[in-house]
Formats: sequence, C-alpha cells, structure tokens
Amino acid sequence: MEREAMSGFAEEKRESTCGFAEGKRESGREKIRELLEDFLQPGFLSAVASGSVSADKMKKLKLRPVLAGGRVRYQAEKWIGNQVFHENMDREAMISFLEELMGPVFRQLQLEAEEKSGSLLVSKKGKATIHVRKKTTPSKAGGKAGADLSGEALRQAWQQGISHNRKKNYILEEGIPVPFLVELGVQTADGQVVHAKYDKFRQINRFLEFIEDVLPKLDRDRESVILDFGCGKSYLTFAMYYYLKELKGYPVRIIGLDLKADVIRRCSELAVRCGYDALSFSTGDIASYEGVERVDMVVTLHACDTATDYALEKAVRWGAKVILSVPCCQHELNRQMESGLFAPVFGYGIIKERMAALYTDALRAQILEYMGYRVQILEFIDMEHTPKNLLIRAVRQGKKKENREEIEAVMEALHVKPTLYRLLMEEDHQD
Repeated sequence: MEREAMSGFAEEKRESTCGFAEGKRESGREKIRELLEDFLQPGFLSAVASGSVSADKMKKLKLRPVLAGGRVRYQAEKWIGNQVFHENMDREAMISFLEELMGPVFRQLQLEAEEKSGSLLVSKKGKATIHVRKKTTPSKAGGKAGADLSGEALRQAWQQGISHNRKKNYILEEGIPVPFLVELGVQTADGQVVHAKYDKFRQINRFLEFIEDVLPKLDRDRESVILDFGCGKSYLTFAMYYYLKELKGYPVRIIGLDLKADVIRRCSELAVRCGYDALSFSTGDIASYEGVERVDMVVTLHACDTATDYALEKAVRWGAKVILSVPCCQHELNRQMESGLFAPVFGYGIIKERMAALYTDALRAQILEYMGYRVQILEFIDMEHTPKNLLIRAVRQGKKKENREEIEAVMEALHVKPTLYRLLMEEDHQD
C-alpha cells in the first residue's frame, strides 16, 4: 500500500492472452515509461491519447513522427478547448511529456508501430494495464506524416542514424567550421571538435534543439528582439544568433547582458570579427535593465539564485512569447524551508539543498503558468555531465492557469515565499 501511495500507480503483471507478451512485475510508472521507450523508436507510426479526465484540460492528443531539419522529431497535436496546438519534441522530451499525461490527464493510449501495436489503460485508482501485440504483417508508413514527410523518407532518415543507438546528428555538424566556434576554441580551423570541448559542443547543439522547437513563435516578417540575461562568455548567445540569422534567415536582433565588463568587451569584439551586426552586448543588471521596450524571447542561462526570478519577471512584463531559463544556485528557498513533517529529511543538508532547488523551479513553472504560459521542465544536457541543469521552457498562450490556491498551499506547507511570487503574484488579487 505504501508503494502505491508513493507512485500513484498499482503494480500489475502484463497480460499475455491473445498473443500479448508477459512482462515482469514493476511499478505502473516504470511500466508506462518502458512502453513509451519501446515504441518511440525507428518504425514508430502514431499514438492517440484519449479518455480525457477533465474537460478543462486536453481533450485529445495525437502523436506522429515528422522530419524537422533533416531529423526525426515527434509532433504532438493537442486539442485544448476549441483549438488545436502543435509542438515538436525530441524523443526524450516526448517520452517525459506522455508519461506525465497518462493518468492525470488521459486514461487511454493507443500506439502503432510497423511491427507491433500497443495499448495502455489507466484506471481511476491509477492501475496501469498494458497490452502489446506483434503484427503478422508489418505495417508500412505510407502517405504523409508531415508537411514534406513520406513513409519512405521517414525510414531513410531513421536508417541514416536517427536511432538513439547510432551517431548523433547535430544541428551544427562536426567537420563544418563555424566562425564563432573556432574563435572560442570549440572547433579547429577545419571544423573538428576539440576533444576537451566536446561536452560544450553537445550542450550548444542541445540548446539549439530547444530553439528549433519554438521557431513557429518567431516572426519571419518583422525583427524579433531576443534578450540573453547573464550571457557570460556567450557560447550559446553566438550559437543562437548563428542558427537563427545565418542558417535560418530569421530577422532577429539579439542582445547579451552581463555584469562582467571584461567579458562583455571580449564578446563585443568577437561579434565584430564575425560580422554579426545584429548581435550586441551590454554591461548591466537584470533587475534594472530598461534598454528595450519590446522583447519577443528571453533567455536566461545560469543566472544565479534570485537573478533568475528578476529575469523571468522582466520576460512576463514584456509579454515575451518564449522564455528559456536554466536556473542555478537556488539558495533562497533553502534558507526559508521549514516543516515539522519533513524535519528529519531536511536535517541532511545536501538533501534539503537539492529539494529546495527542485521546489524552486517547480514553483517558478507554476507561477509562469498562472501568468499565461505553457511550461515544460526539461533536461538541458545529459544528466551525467551536469546533474543540476534543468531548463524551464515557457511559451505564452494568453490564458492564465487557475492554480493560485495550489501554489500558495505549497508555499504555506514549506513556509516559503519565492521572489517570483512576490514580483508577479503578491499584489495580483484578480482571483
């Protein structure tokens, strides 16, 4: 009973009737993730989530593979109210997205692949039942799976290395020299990645995948203003400019902001050497910056502690369409958190610190949803390299989420008051 209460899912054996395979006994969450990882592979065709728990949430969800930038992505088609929204995600992000939806939002999921089909049912009590059946005649991915994607094109893309077990296809390719990467010592003059900088190269490409996902939010007909708070040495700032302006041809103006004057000077000089005329850098503080009136996208990477909150507040006040934030050094809640119930756990300093960081970012995400954003929390780069890196991706959708009471209940239970709450919600009495 304790295990069920913790996971929200009862344990159940996989059924083996009518050709269904029998799986090992494991928790419901593990079973769901295993099913998704099994299907979201080369040969995947489609998935449909139905049985919506609440009319106020998603009514239906369809999933299909599409080609984006020569790579296979997974497109979610979401029915919310009377509108349909589309979002492309990589494999890991889509698996996490579906895992979170099954149970709290949808009761049923039907999956189709070329050689098998599967179904997932989640009961009201959280019991997960999974069926997987092999097909006697493998299905072919015929027709259009996207704007320019035929079944044959999809199979060819997978065969060329899209499988997660094969060589990674990066947006910025190895062997092709990029001026700013050469200048910053990530690449050699002939485009080879410097061995000691390979993690940085992977991080840059992972960040560009997040940018690729939000391209539909940027306007091709007018200049989009992008502000990067706490840009530091600006590897990712330059990467963002190169990808959007040089590779994709978007009319953008990007501003990097940091407190360190010497760093800003070097970045400005590099921008001039590379000929990036719509990329500029300024010295300044996040909380007091007033250099622009309109911002379309705000990026804040590793702004320390509450500096992230001030950056998020600025983004919301500007009505930014997209926010990409990688917080760090979340000390504020660690100093505030108190709980009689969790006192034994909080007694271990490192445990309390990590819990405080997770609560901080979860509350930030919920506050952004209250302010009218659709929010995801994603891994920035592989966890084995930088285990503290999470990325908050927020896309403005206008309608506020009615979650104020839930946010304040968590705050009361932990005896905390986050800076972002004070900046955006404390004086908001609309509810």
